[in-house]
Amino acid sequence: MKQNFIKILFILVALAACGEKDITPKSDLSLIEKTFAELPGWQNDQHSEALEAFLLSCEKMEKSKKEFLGNAEIKIPTKEYVKICSDAKNVKPENFKSFVEDNFSPYLVVYQGSAEGKFTAYYEPLIKVNYNQDETFKHPIHAKPLDLIEFNPRDFDGSMPSKRLVGRLKGQKLVPYYTRDEIGKGLAKAPVLLWAESFVDVYIMHIQGPAVAEFPDGSKIRISYADNNGLPFKGIGSILLKNGELDAGKASMLEIKKWLLANPEKAIKYMNQNPRYIFHQLIGASGPIGALNTPLVAGRSLAVDPQYIPLGALLWLDTT
Repeated sequence: MKQNFIKILFILVALAACGEKDITPKSDLSLIEKTFAELPGWQNDQHSEALEAFLLSCEKMEKSKKEFLGNAEIKIPTKEYVKICSDAKNVKPENFKSFVEDNFSPYLVVYQGSAEGKFTAYYEPLIKVNYNQDETFKHPIHAKPLDLIEFNPRDFDGSMPSKRLVGRLKGQKLVPYYTRDEIGKGLAKAPVLLWAESFVDVYIMHIQGPAVAEFPDGSKIRISYADNNGLPFKGIGSILLKNGELDAGKASMLEIKKWLLANPEKAIKYMNQNPRYIFHQLIGASGPIGALNTPLVAGRSLAVDPQYIPLGALLWLDTT
């Protein structure tokens, strides 16, 4: 996974919200108002390519009944944003740049006094699969289990924190869901969607979330994230480094994959030290599905921490 440093990150806020509502975060995050002329690369970007991603996000915004987008610390009023979304439906791609300049105002996002951060690239892996299990395709890709239960403590007691918890019934008691090791032993009631050729490809898909599945006849279908077992994630890179299997500075995804393929027995043991397990579903979307439950657009969709920045907010990123 390639990592670079972000030089500057802006959030574009609807002009109608400026001066009417307080969008200022209450934590270590701060916003500094800027101009479009100050955005590096703004004048030369192919803005038309961003319209599709913007409209896909808008489809979700228009269904929101909340005063602000999401529950992020940066407060973007839903009503104003949805109005702009409605107007954007009539905008031609070549006019999207001027549309953004007319309807938004840029703010520099600063966290703990710095506007720089680490940028990580996301990719959609290709995984060879078949519907039936045989000697070639023998590694299961599981759908969401029938015995997986999720709940929120606040649903039972308003004074409790709001948190999604996952478990299963053991007798009449709710207990944590099965670990990766236990699921691999067949303890979960999880239907098998497809059978994969490579256990390493399945594991990498668990890290990335979705993938493109390719069948022996060359046909393809997208696999998307459906749920997880609610247990903490532990990176395979850190596990291999801790056990001395990889040298420091050589834990790239490429090197990790090479090592796992070359050491299958040890690989399973180390992979099971990560208790988190991802369940999937088959989709017919044009791209992988993101956290907003809309297809991602290559080069135009950006992951954010929804604690700070609302999902679907219009962003400008300067990186390499």
